[in-house]
Amino acid sequence: MSPEIIAVIVCAGAVAGCLGGLLGIGGGVFLVPFLHLVIGLPLNVARGIGLVTVIGTSSVVAADATSRPLVNLRLGMLLQVPASAGALAAAIVVARLPDRVLYVLFALVTFVIAVIMLTRLEKRNVLFDDAAAPGSFGGRYFEAESGREIVYQTHRLPLAAVVSLVAGYVSGTLGIGGGIMQVPAINAWCGVPLRAAAATSAVVIGITAAASAPIYYARGDVLLPAAAAAVLGVLIGSRFGLWFGGRAKARWLKMLMALILAAVSVSFLVRAL
Repeated sequence: MSPEIIAVIVCAGAVAGCLGGLLGIGGGVFLVPFLHLVIGLPLNVARGIGLVTVIGTSSVVAADATSRPLVNLRLGMLLQVPASAGALAAAIVVARLPDRVLYVLFALVTFVIAVIMLTRLEKRNVLFDDAAAPGSFGGRYFEAESGREIVYQTHRLPLAAVVSLVAGYVSGTLGIGGGIMQVPAINAWCGVPLRAAAATSAVVIGITAAASAPIYYARGDVLLPAAAAAVLGVLIGSRFGLWFGGRAKARWLKMLMALILAAVSVSFLVRAL
């Protein structure tokens, strides 16, 4: 692999890490299409590298977020068990799926999530009563945007567990962070504000990716020079994503996520056809 390609992958990793850190979904959803469609790596190799970069993004975001009350550790641990189970199952069976099926799956998942985000641009999921109790799996944190403490309660936790199982399977199958499903789902259906959902998901997706990445590596689907370049870029970009995410409005974050997911969906649908 030439130095020029390595440099391009580092830059792509930085962009993916920035977006992944900004939205809490891991950089794999952006990096896997780039590595496969632009660089020309086989899809199985792109997926393996994508999982490794998700671990890198998660490590940076989680290290920053756990120093603040944004991360809901109790909720995260509840979601982690089904997510890891789904990722392990997917990593074992994915080698038997043809690329075209994966293209269509990738396109459908990203399109559905984009639609969900666009329909919820104005919804906040917060309680402005400082005396309100968050409940067993809710939480509270200070929001600089509004200048006050945010309290939230969680709902439909069984649905969240099912979504996490599916998210883990999608993560292991496509080589992306399961946060692409978890963040919109627990924001839209479980009542968790977007920033808390992103921070909590960042912790979960790293462990989920770590469950399936060794299987890809054992099959020879992790190209080490490309993976190292991508991780380097991701570690740099994630820092910028965190900095910007703390200052951007939640509405604009949702819109950015929806537009990017729609573009990724179209690119893979065209590839499948």
